[in-house]
Amino acid sequence: MSRKPLEGIRVVESTYVFAFPYAAGLLADLGAEVIKIEGPGHVDITRGGGFAGAYPDNDPGDDPWNRTASFNLINRGKKSLTLDLSKDEGRAVLKDLLSVSDVFMENFTPRVMRRWNLDYPNLKKIKPDIIMASNTGYGHGEGPYSEYPAQATTQEATHGLVHLTGYQNDLPAKAGQSYVDFVSSWTALLSIAMALRYRSHTGKGQWIDISMYQLGCSFTGEHVLDWIANQRLGQPMGNRHPWRAPQGCYPCSGKDQWCVISVGDDEEWAALCRVMGQEELIENPSFASGFNRMKNHDELDGILSSWTSGVEKFKVMELLQGAGVPAGPVFDSRDTNLDKHNWERGFLHKITFPEDRKIGQRVLMGLPWRGSGQDHSIHNPAPKLGSNNAEMLQDMLGYSDGQVDELAETGIIGDRPTNLPSTPVVGMDELVRRGRFAYYDSDYKEKLGI
Repeated sequence: MSRKPLEGIRVVESTYVFAFPYAAGLLADLGAEVIKIEGPGHVDITRGGGFAGAYPDNDPGDDPWNRTASFNLINRGKKSLTLDLSKDEGRAVLKDLLSVSDVFMENFTPRVMRRWNLDYPNLKKIKPDIIMASNTGYGHGEGPYSEYPAQATTQEATHGLVHLTGYQNDLPAKAGQSYVDFVSSWTALLSIAMALRYRSHTGKGQWIDISMYQLGCSFTGEHVLDWIANQRLGQPMGNRHPWRAPQGCYPCSGKDQWCVISVGDDEEWAALCRVMGQEELIENPSFASGFNRMKNHDELDGILSSWTSGVEKFKVMELLQGAGVPAGPVFDSRDTNLDKHNWERGFLHKITFPEDRKIGQRVLMGLPWRGSGQDHSIHNPAPKLGSNNAEMLQDMLGYSDGQVDELAETGIIGDRPTNLPSTPVVGMDELVRRGRFAYYDSDYKEKLGI
């Protein structure tokens, strides 16, 4: 078996929710030893059923905080050490751990690390070549927003994205769930890889200071430039495009089934007309040029919808892609999990949890890229809370039994949350009725082969 590229790198991660926890999960996929730090009274909120989505088989079990879908997807391959970092004793353990680690990832607001004397200048005193990665809403520094807490779901507004997404003459709309969180995940991976390479050449560490606000702004760059050059504000355009026409999301046969079609030039337009069996539209003056197709887009949407509504969405893709027209089906969860391409690419993995977890075998999404000669497997499931406390404290740091017992007695470490709210389990039929799910497959395990 080939070595993973980050074997031998130890990452300490005290982060929550999606952005950095997912980045750290990918680092674990790449071979890094990733140690997730949570406080017994401050566990990752993705361990809570209400936030994190379904439990396996909709069963919270005796330890629901170890069973939620989001936590187990994002935190695969990690180890778990609980530490109450609000106490001096907890921070002392963290400092001992950082002294033998390579990377420290955190997403507290800027004042927290300074108050705890765990900001980068102080970390360098513990380990001069350490790499620190910080993820905040607005970055550290002197900017007027720097001390504000933030989350991706609200930042889509502050960095301007919701001004551009949504439909014409309608309210601003989010792009999706926590869009900029995952932009931050990819940025963290690139930045940490860059810092590791820098350290290998110079022997020096780095501080990576990621501002999700700036990340979001960077993805609206063309509209910023349009304002600077032309004083023109971008506007929401739904599923349309500034110059490709027709482009949109069109209904297909079946309930709530859709496809996306995008035409970029006259050749693609002619091919689309031939596939629809409406060659007469090719030379129709209303649609014969890109300018006229854009001007008469509403009429075109009606024409395309009349055709697609009688065709299965995958068939639309096959017909149009075969004719050289960009098109694709809109996937739901079932489509994604059963997609042959995802399986053949090795993007989806079957992970078997230890028997005592009572979770069984589950399907997780893996690395979104492949490297020749590399092992791309997810090598371990996400950890139970505090499951590596003894390993970290005694085997790695050399703490005595008495020291570990004292940390447990004083609540610095533990394996149960002290304040996780209970979440009532709602039946699947009720979740469908409420609109949380469109449907569910009672035979999903058979379909997935687990």
